[in-house]
Amino acid sequence: MAVKIIAFTFGSDFLPILADMSVIKDHFNSVAIALAIIFTGAILGTSFVHRNVDLDTISVTGKAEKNFTSDLIVWKGSYARSAATLKDAYAAVNADAELVKSYLNTKGVDINQCVFSAVDIEKVYNTETDKNGNTTSTFVGYHLRQQVTIQSTEVDKIERLSREVTELINQGLELNSDAPEYYYTQLAALKIEMIAEATKDARTRAEKIAVESGASLGHLKSGDMGVFQIVAPNSSEDDYSWGGSFNTSSKEKSASITMSLVFGVD
Repeated sequence: MAVKIIAFTFGSDFLPILADMSVIKDHFNSVAIALAIIFTGAILGTSFVHRNVDLDTISVTGKAEKNFTSDLIVWKGSYARSAATLKDAYAAVNADAELVKSYLNTKGVDINQCVFSAVDIEKVYNTETDKNGNTTSTFVGYHLRQQVTIQSTEVDKIERLSREVTELINQGLELNSDAPEYYYTQLAALKIEMIAEATKDARTRAEKIAVESGASLGHLKSGDMGVFQIVAPNSSEDDYSWGGSFNTSSKEKSASITMSLVFGVD
């Protein structure tokens, strides 16, 4: 491939131009650094502006607490019988069930509030080991167990019953009485009410901060609800849970909830 070399001849008028180009070349590095500084400054300035925009908010957490009394109680009791034959064991359990029903009736408990579970049947074996280490199991009979559950809005009555029902032991009934469990049937409405109170509390805090800062509170940007805690009154921190707690052992309860809000600032 042939290469052509073309020569140009410049007159004296072109010399100043060459001189200016030489100056630009000599100061190119300085010019590049200056442009870089200006460009970096523009970026940092924009970032700073956006940073300030993001910080033009007020983040607050409001809280609502309420004490209330349970309006539903659940009590469970169980009794058991053992016999050599299933028929005899079952007859004994049925007799115990009738005894329980009669006792509950004398205490003014509506029998329709009582639920008797299916009878749990367990075969019983007597295990013996001889001097050579050989083990033998001999069937000796059946052990039957039944549970009665009462769910009622008559909290005080059933609570008292749970303490007095052991009187049946004097009548030959081997009864185990569980501790009552306490619930609240209006929990959904209570939660909505407390969310409103916690939100109001958070807004009041935000308005106070804005006034003290010489600004005015803007619109709500975001809101997050905390966990709903239900504990016994005067509970320790150990009774609270990150996922929310629900105490059923205390008739008197204390509920709390938090709301985290972020407001703009005008």
